Amino acid sequence: MLAWHYLDADGSELGVSPRFDERDDAEAWMGERWADLRDQGVEEVALFDDASGRTIYRMALSQEPA
Repeated sequence: MLAWHYLDADGSELGVSPRFDERDDAEAWMGERWADLRDQGVEEVALFDDASGRTIYRMALSQEPA
């Protein structure tokens, strides 16, 4: 299972997304919700794989390029 961990500017965890079976589903979900999360104070997210216990990658929730 995969989940997004929400992080603040210091890297502290603010919360966790719903769990996803597939990476594509997790990434599609984030593609729809990143702006709302950013507006709620989430600075960065990390996609975490529960099975391996590791972070797949992290990304900042900066504004979309013009």
